[in-house]
Amino acid sequence: MGVPSFYRWLVNKYPKIVSVASEEKNPNGLEFDNLYLDMNGIIHPCFHPEDNLFPPTTFEDVFSNIYDYIDKLFNIVRPRKLLYMAIDGVAPRAKMNQQRSRRFRTAKDNEVAEEVENMFRKQFKMEGKKILPKEESELSDSNVITPGTEFMYLLSKKLQCYIKHQMVNDSRWNGIKVILSDANVPGEGEHKIMSFIRAQRCSEGYDPNTRHCLYGLDADLIMLVLATHEVHFSILREEVLVQEDTVNSISEIERSARKAEAYSGKCRGWFKQNPGLVPEPGSSRHTPEVALGSKNSDRFNEDSNEIKRRAPVMKKPFQYLHVWLLREYLHIDMKISNPPESVKMDLERIIDDFIFICFFTGNDFLPHMPTLEIHERATDLLIHVYKEEFKNLGGYLVDIQRIEDKKGEYVKLKRVEKFILSVGEYEEKIFKKRSEIRDRRLRRVQSELSNAEDAEDQECTEVNLGSSLGSTDHAFHAKKTLSIVGPSTDLDEKLTSSSEVVNKATNYSEVLNNTSELKQKLKNYIRFQSDTFKNGGLLSDKVKLGVQGWRKRYYEVKFSAKTPEEMERTRKSLVEKYTEGLCWVLKYYFSGVPSWTWFYPYHYSPFASDLKGLTQVNVKFQKGQPLKPFDQLLAVLPPNSGHALPEVYKKLMVDKDSIILDFYPTSFQIDADGKRFMWQAICKVPFIQEDRLLAETRKAEKELKGHERERNAETADRLFASNSSGLGEQISSIYESCPSLNQNDTIKINNMLSDGVSGFMHLYKEKDQEVFCVFYRLPLDYIPIPHLVEGVNIPEKTITEKDIVETSLWHEFNGSAPHRVLFNQNHNLKSCPTNKEPEIIYKYAGIRWDEGRGKIDNSTVQTRPSPAFRSHAQCVGNSFSPSAARASTSASSLNWRLEKQHAQCAGNSFSPSAARTSTSASSLNWRFEKQLKTVDSYNAWSRRRNTEEGSWRNSSTSNNTSPSWRQIQPIHSSSAGKQAHGRGQYVPKTSTDSLNTRSRYGSNNR
Repeated sequence: MGVPSFYRWLVNKYPKIVSVASEEKNPNGLEFDNLYLDMNGIIHPCFHPEDNLFPPTTFEDVFSNIYDYIDKLFNIVRPRKLLYMAIDGVAPRAKMNQQRSRRFRTAKDNEVAEEVENMFRKQFKMEGKKILPKEESELSDSNVITPGTEFMYLLSKKLQCYIKHQMVNDSRWNGIKVILSDANVPGEGEHKIMSFIRAQRCSEGYDPNTRHCLYGLDADLIMLVLATHEVHFSILREEVLVQEDTVNSISEIERSARKAEAYSGKCRGWFKQNPGLVPEPGSSRHTPEVALGSKNSDRFNEDSNEIKRRAPVMKKPFQYLHVWLLREYLHIDMKISNPPESVKMDLERIIDDFIFICFFTGNDFLPHMPTLEIHERATDLLIHVYKEEFKNLGGYLVDIQRIEDKKGEYVKLKRVEKFILSVGEYEEKIFKKRSEIRDRRLRRVQSELSNAEDAEDQECTEVNLGSSLGSTDHAFHAKKTLSIVGPSTDLDEKLTSSSEVVNKATNYSEVLNNTSELKQKLKNYIRFQSDTFKNGGLLSDKVKLGVQGWRKRYYEVKFSAKTPEEMERTRKSLVEKYTEGLCWVLKYYFSGVPSWTWFYPYHYSPFASDLKGLTQVNVKFQKGQPLKPFDQLLAVLPPNSGHALPEVYKKLMVDKDSIILDFYPTSFQIDADGKRFMWQAICKVPFIQEDRLLAETRKAEKELKGHERERNAETADRLFASNSSGLGEQISSIYESCPSLNQNDTIKINNMLSDGVSGFMHLYKEKDQEVFCVFYRLPLDYIPIPHLVEGVNIPEKTITEKDIVETSLWHEFNGSAPHRVLFNQNHNLKSCPTNKEPEIIYKYAGIRWDEGRGKIDNSTVQTRPSPAFRSHAQCVGNSFSPSAARASTSASSLNWRLEKQHAQCAGNSFSPSAARTSTSASSLNWRFEKQLKTVDSYNAWSRRRNTEEGSWRNSSTSNNTSPSWRQIQPIHSSSAGKQAHGRGQYVPKTSTDSLNTRSRYGSNNR
């Protein structure tokens, strides 16, 4: 499911479901009993934070960031009974195809990014710009965030130490239980959490008014939480991790001076004498390793004078998404006006159906239908069809009361077929509108690119990221600084006065800015290349959805089905597997994994109108067993991530004599047909054959050693309890009364002593005196309860029909998006800009500055050369000669703009011959350079347009005057709103209209 798109849709449609979450205060007066952490939503941003000049380089850096992250979340939620931390373990085979595709694609993208970065580094070297050098890192491959790797094994050990330390030293932790489900426990993290909640709801003595809070970034969490039918549930989330500058409200030069001074101090052991030079967040308490007597601490070490420095981690503002309010919205928004007389309306079953119909928009186990795109408000369409057709369907689509039924009665396939075929009736309209919008956007992008090439170049070289990125990523990093400014002894001798410190800091600041510039250029280039509209490739579209014959072309292109008979056979196979997939996902969401081995065997889904004959599908699943961690690594990792595996397994990926070498292609097809952005493309990596894989891994497993066997083993959750808690007393008494118990003996947990945590435990052989740790397992014989638990207190309703915003269906609206009503934090309605354009005046015409159509007044408008003949040299103050530029163009086999870009960005005068010499002397590919120039030109034009639009809006609201860029020449027109001097730029009739209209100045065509 598209995470940003679905969450954005949900919050826009139901705005009151969110509220502010704060660590410092509790603005909503919310108290929570249990906090659940989907740990992979924490691990990834701590492993590779975005927009960070100094990202973590060691596992220890990542672990320390994770501790801080958990501390932050704990301080916000303040759970009173339980903290559950779940890390993704081995996933079902249905998820592995997506994992495999994503990891292969990531590896290929990283190769391209590294090649481009090397190009930029050569360019910067040619220009004499000093940048931070590359550094060896343990974190170069994020694919190690997969069960079975050394990183995940160490993470489990570190988190166990962290939990014990917190329970000993923090009184808030001392009174709760903690469950850690690490990567050696099979199952996805969020689904392990849901299994725990479902089991607790079925246990004797469960409190139906338990207040739950789940942290995670995946939009599927919303569906999973709804599926529990727990009312008192909130989801905590934030957008991304950012780096917080440790020093605020000071100048850049002063900030850099402090960094250089701090570095000097560290090299001489000054931190002991001056601990306040660079404050260390969280340094007031010891890390778990210190408490446990380890010599190496993530945060600091009592036995060492050196404090490890890293950038403090801060999150963007947090939000709660309150499920009880979402339930109220759904109760009103999905109200059936004319239900069948034999059907009793039940909100719980309406919610179950809502979850089910959202599966059609795609998830991690099934590809989304070509018919339905979340950003096209497909969920609105699904809800609309459900409400309109409910009576014709005859009732609900699913019956979760029968979720364990072997005959598949939990899904009413006949009703599902009617429903999805009703959705399919809208396909022609959807495809036609999508095609029209795509064509309009393509024309607009082409026009923008043309304007970018012809715009003024006064900002082309203004990539001073001291303003754009400098405020984000200026954390101190000693090792990187050392490589720039020289050995520590030399630096200490030089930094003898404050002026020298400032000079050194100035140089360091320049290096930081250059490095930021390089990172931004790299990001811009990759972003530009991913846009097939802008990178010159102009997308391929063989299927042409919306054009007559699209269905036939779809099966020909995607499935190589040539004849009508082949197409029908393919359609039937797709329908069968897709129907199985719908049933598999439904059972997975509501009761747990129905089969560890089932998967959808295609890269594409059928159309909604193709889902005919669902009732003929006989759905049965074989439970099977999860793969072992090393088996999954072989199933999902590309060959260049083989370092994460033991050597005997790695050979199966890279050895030319390996029987399964065909599972690991070095090149593979990426299908971007019909897609604008490359990230939307489908990575067509071949599916693995599980029987062949396991035949080889059984042989390799015999050669594993002790530590490797431990990494490859399946374990259980770990339950931590302090010795002073009720559960701790039960554990202590068992140790004393039954000293002969072994690890395989099962003991039922006393619910009265565990604050409602039910299940079974297995004791460790060794007993900890302060914090008990036992293996924990859920009861296996429970049946999920698909309704509210008796005794639950329903919150007072606050949502009314007035809070429901009616929106037009996407395909019926004349434009790219339906009219929306936006909400501020207080949920006050704000009118959204309409699609109606104001009366306009055309100011200029054409795209050139020389004489011609649209020229207003030669006496008042200064004649300027075409921007296409201005260079980066002119931008930095050098003279410019159009004739010389034209001469250099004819004399060079390379594009003259590229020559000036590489020869003059450093501020030198432009010489065509020198530029050609410099370019030919380098090994840079001229096509690559041309693309870089296009990227810079387009970005500069975009920045200028955005800046001017902002100044225009500000001036319009402040003094009702025209913006400066519009004051080049007065408009000679008898009345506002008339056309003047042919085609050209747009001038709104009034300043009021200008505020409600998206200006498209700079475009030649309307």
